[in-house]
Amino acid sequence: MNIVFQIIAIVLMAAFYGCYFFKMFLQKQKGIKTDQLGQGKKGFIKFIEVTVKLVTIIVPVVDVVSIFAKSWLSRFGSLPIMPLWLRIAGAAICGTGVLFFILSVLHMQDNWRAGVPQADKTDLVTDGIYAISRNPAFLGFDLLYVGILLMFYNWLLFTVSLVGVIMLHLQIVNVEEDFLQYTFPTEYTVYRKTVARYFGRKKSKH
Repeated sequence: MNIVFQIIAIVLMAAFYGCYFFKMFLQKQKGIKTDQLGQGKKGFIKFIEVTVKLVTIIVPVVDVVSIFAKSWLSRFGSLPIMPLWLRIAGAAICGTGVLFFILSVLHMQDNWRAGVPQADKTDLVTDGIYAISRNPAFLGFDLLYVGILLMFYNWLLFTVSLVGVIMLHLQIVNVEEDFLQYTFPTEYTVYRKTVARYFGRKKSKH
């Protein structure tokens, strides 16, 4: 049964990161620099973006190690055997994360960036998947991390996944939201009052 989860995990990771790098390639052909994490930033914002970049490299490496190197990881202590239903839930969560990420990239079109742009002119996207989540790409990362964790749990994977989720959240609340509020003061104010940070619509207050 473990090989089934290995195949599912690798296919979903390939779809997720394949979408990420293919989008970067397409934008590069148009002269668009997609990866702007840490570039032209200072202080705490630079620290967050550079750390986010590091953890989004480290987590998938540990994911792959966790998927294929169970015997090696057992040297660091016995690994818990996750219930089958929890591993199935992990696969479903992981798949949902991939779907959210792909939809977010498609709807953002050429407005998509990794990190906040310093000079690029972009538009505020509020339709499609962004009508039910202000940060579907970040949510996609979170769900991917959680899904892989539930399928191949170990303490190393738990630690790096937790750090990854925390840093992505800090990127949203300390960098992305401030940037959008400054760049689109009226539009973003309305948007954040109607759409939740991660998922769902907010009830209008009268």
